[in-house]
Amino acid sequence: MGLALWAAPALAQSAAGNIVNTGYASYRGNVSYPNTVAYLGIPYAEPPLGDLRFRATVPLNTTRIAEEANGQIVDATHYPDFCIQGTTGAGDAGGAGSEDCLNVNIYTPYGATKGSNLPVLVYIHGGGYVYGNPANQPFDHWINQFPDVVIVSVYYRLDSFGFLSHPNFQNGILSDNNAGFRDQLQALKWVNRYIDAFGGDPTKVTINGQSAGGSSIELHLVANEGNQTLFSGAIAQSVYRAPVALPEQNFPAFEFYANYAGCGSGSLPEQMACLRKASVSALARAQDATNYNFTGPYNAFHPVVDGKIITDYPTRSILRGEFKNVPLLVGATSNETLAIGTTIAAALNTFFPELTESDIAGLVSLYPASEYSSAIEQGRDVAGDASVRCARTIMGTAFSVLNNTWTYRYNQRNPTQPANDTAVEHAAENWMMFQGTNSGYNGTTTFSPMTPVEQAFASELFAYWLSFVRSGNPNTYKLARSPDWPRYASTNRSRIVLQQDPRNTTTASGSYAEAEPVAESRRCTFVASGEDHMQA
Repeated sequence: MGLALWAAPALAQSAAGNIVNTGYASYRGNVSYPNTVAYLGIPYAEPPLGDLRFRATVPLNTTRIAEEANGQIVDATHYPDFCIQGTTGAGDAGGAGSEDCLNVNIYTPYGATKGSNLPVLVYIHGGGYVYGNPANQPFDHWINQFPDVVIVSVYYRLDSFGFLSHPNFQNGILSDNNAGFRDQLQALKWVNRYIDAFGGDPTKVTINGQSAGGSSIELHLVANEGNQTLFSGAIAQSVYRAPVALPEQNFPAFEFYANYAGCGSGSLPEQMACLRKASVSALARAQDATNYNFTGPYNAFHPVVDGKIITDYPTRSILRGEFKNVPLLVGATSNETLAIGTTIAAALNTFFPELTESDIAGLVSLYPASEYSSAIEQGRDVAGDASVRCARTIMGTAFSVLNNTWTYRYNQRNPTQPANDTAVEHAAENWMMFQGTNSGYNGTTTFSPMTPVEQAFASELFAYWLSFVRSGNPNTYKLARSPDWPRYASTNRSRIVLQQDPRNTTTASGSYAEAEPVAESRRCTFVASGEDHMQA
């Protein structure tokens, strides 16, 4: 994608509060509020096109960018193309987007410059590693309310374009495993090198993500990312505990995908040459078909244990204490689950293919049917704890031994849900945090109007999150009306329940502290003990 340029020379406009000079190019951002600038579509890596399709991320060629800019200011006032989407699994087809998508959106206070030294939040979107568009989670209003940070939102390759895997990719000759995760890593390296031009402090970076983004945060915490310190804090929301499989376990899905795309014959080098020449449409149809029609146990393109960057299942690394020692904020919504099936066993087996009947029986025994009003409610708890919620306890327990840790239970229902769905579902906090967003198909979203009460609660959330970014503690810069968020520890499993004021005022908080239930702690300990078969 070519650069959009302004006619005015960069030097003549350098005094404007919405123009930054990175040293290789100057960018003009969009003044979205009088105190807020959004620099949209800033490239952080080379476009993964042609022979770079399916390969490890190539660092940005800043000389190329400078030559293309030719001394002019680059227009960064519109959202860039998002990465090629996969299906959401709801019967839709993916395929929208562009391969030339390795960009970041950067939100700053107006006039922030090198020397402002503002703490930085780097956000990684969710979507099952298959879909998602950062434009659907804008941060302009966060900066408008709390202009003391810089926020970076990352585009990374998705579905087969980002996570096609094969055992013979290990040596990096034919291709590379975990290309999409490597994109995230390269974005962090670009932030470390250039965020100071936007007013950010590269030594004070907090990484944050929800769902697959939360899973990405967990992976960055345990990954082998070299000796460079790329972040100093982490926020993991609703960690998607999908199996981080071995490449050989994904080999049948690779064969199905290659065959569907018309590249199933010949040697692996010939197959990869064919896949690199295939149209985006052909690959989009192939990845959707893998999701819907492939009958093997691993039918999605996700991160794998590549032996280089991701060296083991994340929970196994965490239980061994092999993680980056940083302050952590981690939580889940009250009722979410990501494992769905006609029975509890079917849901767990579909989500965790290596689980045995004994594994499942042992887990279900911790959730007596007599304690639930229905089998559906029981199944939601069993599957929800295993597929997402227990990351809160597992990570909280391990990290709190070494550093300050806070956990939460998000308890505010998405108001656009059907009236008969009273549960606080997965991604409910996204609606509140991002101006009433509900993601649709192929990178789309719908923004719903928010009431003053909802806006007041959203402000509480921003304040807690950005207080953590600024100080490593959610309490330091919280709103005066918000309660203290208790620290979490294995000897004092206290957490906060985040919800709006049930009396519907804008001046009082509805959030409160609670103890993690003993039964929940016990169940999550059992979930952690099954890590070899869950692979999460």
